[in-house]
Amino acid sequence: MRARTEILDRDACFPSLDFDQLRDIGALSAVIPKRLGGLGLGIDRGGAIALFDLLRFLGRGNLAVGRIFEGHVNAFKLISLFGNEVQIERAAEDLKAGHLFAIWNAEAENGVRFRDDLHNVVTGAKVFCSSAGHVTRALITASAWAGMRMLLIPLELGERVIPSSISLHGMHATQTAGIDFDGVNVSADALIGGLDDYLGEPAFSAGAWRTSAVTLGGLDALIDETRRQLVARNRHTDPHQLARMGQVMIARESARLWIKRAACVEESDLPAADITGYINLARIALESATFDIIRMVQRTLGLAAFLQSNPVERLMRDLATYLRQPAADEALTEAAAWFIDHEFPEDDH
Repeated sequence: MRARTEILDRDACFPSLDFDQLRDIGALSAVIPKRLGGLGLGIDRGGAIALFDLLRFLGRGNLAVGRIFEGHVNAFKLISLFGNEVQIERAAEDLKAGHLFAIWNAEAENGVRFRDDLHNVVTGAKVFCSSAGHVTRALITASAWAGMRMLLIPLELGERVIPSSISLHGMHATQTAGIDFDGVNVSADALIGGLDDYLGEPAFSAGAWRTSAVTLGGLDALIDETRRQLVARNRHTDPHQLARMGQVMIARESARLWIKRAACVEESDLPAADITGYINLARIALESATFDIIRMVQRTLGLAAFLQSNPVERLMRDLATYLRQPAADEALTEAAAWFIDHEFPEDDH
């Protein structure tokens, strides 16, 4: 994966070969519950750590691949939580057939909504849709009169993509664009869950550990490359460089411990508010560690870190872009407010 990242980033190409290989080894279908013939990664109780390892591994290879794969997992996770048994089984068969899933919720100015109270036609568009044109099963949110519904929409390759003039700072290979859902007919079995299930806790916030695991893999790659360049320059014995790299390793390990425990917390028996609060704090810990490490890497490598030909420059761009998940301040303050009045969950669960 690493060998292909430079050209994929430069040409903003979707990582098709990477996903073909992931299909071939069964990674796309690894989230299927064991009772339906899968591995249950992140779905069955006890499957979180294996998913943590996989997401971190993919992020280390290519953050764009990790981001798309995490969205694939997220979509099926929501179907498994809120869908009925027929919908779950159908989605599992689609996974076995190699379909790529995604969850898209960012609204365009004409956000997706039901055209009338019959709930059979939607209108509007989504923006910031990763892997637009390559996803064939899109889980989207749509506004109804009484709240929000989730819809699972089948798509053909390249269908309904809105040509975009947006050029993101990083994550070029995710092929992020808008999708026009205007006029899509919605069958009753496309409705996943009930009103506002998408916003329900702890599921709404708990998935942040998965994006953090991908980010952690990107940090691994950034640190690996920084170490390699220091050794190549014969600067790895300089005491100032050693002090910075020591701080980098501390920050990375602190983040790893937070995120790995967050994966376990999601599938624990803790109260929902404890799960949400802990994972939100873990998310902020990872964000803080990442920006601290980026700052130290820039000081360590100097101007060379900003050369477009340097893999470090792309890794920093991708990390900074991926970390811009929504409502970070809200996540931090809500978690702090909860644990001000409640015991912090320090015991293993």
